[in-house]
Amino acid sequence: MKGTSKIALASLVLVTCSLTSSAQRATLKARVELLHNGHEVKDASNTVIWLTPLGAASVEPLRQTEIPRLEQRDKSFHPSLVVVPVGGKVEFPNHDPFFHNVFSLYEGKRFDLGLYESGTTRFVQFDRPGISYIFCNIHAEMSAVVIALTTPYFGVSGSNGEITVRNVPPGRYQMEVFHAAAQPDDLHAYSREITVTESTVSLGAIQLHETDVVATHKNKYGRDYDPPAPDSPAYARP
Repeated sequence: MKGTSKIALASLVLVTCSLTSSAQRATLKARVELLHNGHEVKDASNTVIWLTPLGAASVEPLRQTEIPRLEQRDKSFHPSLVVVPVGGKVEFPNHDPFFHNVFSLYEGKRFDLGLYESGTTRFVQFDRPGISYIFCNIHAEMSAVVIALTTPYFGVSGSNGEITVRNVPPGRYQMEVFHAAAQPDDLHAYSREITVTESTVSLGAIQLHETDVVATHKNKYGRDYDPPAPDSPAYARP
């Protein structure tokens, strides 16, 4: 499969829509292909699909049953993607032997956790819907995403590209797709309205391709990152 898109993501093909007869709800299955220069990438994980009901349809509240962690380890966030309900919390423990300063100033939830040392942790409540891009003010290579949703109808792809969105009532929905390798404007072009019925539903294919350009970001002051300083407390063992 050849692609010409400058930005990346995935080819999304909805495979089946099977109904739970007693509740008249659908289990939607999709498969993601993440492409790079026209070739399929082996790891197609962390693509998110969510369906927001349209019209008068009611939405069942999405409740948080546990607090997920975005661990800081080896100058990286683990995992790099977390989905929570609006109002849900995320924990940010520091397992590196030096300081971190986790912040987000882009869309979603804006916050700055300040410097905190190895073995300590911080919590953030994501009280507004949206996509929060998470960075460290010391280590420019660190990035992650937290998505806060108002809908329970979502799925996240595994490495094999398979996505399942469960228990979706028939009706009209706004479908959104996200992957951190794509620019927001490009992803917006692939959002669409769909209708879930009792029959098999096909969403067709969405073809987006991974870019060679690594997105850059500024620090929390809106400036370029300073070169690493080995003798800085941010790098030294506390």
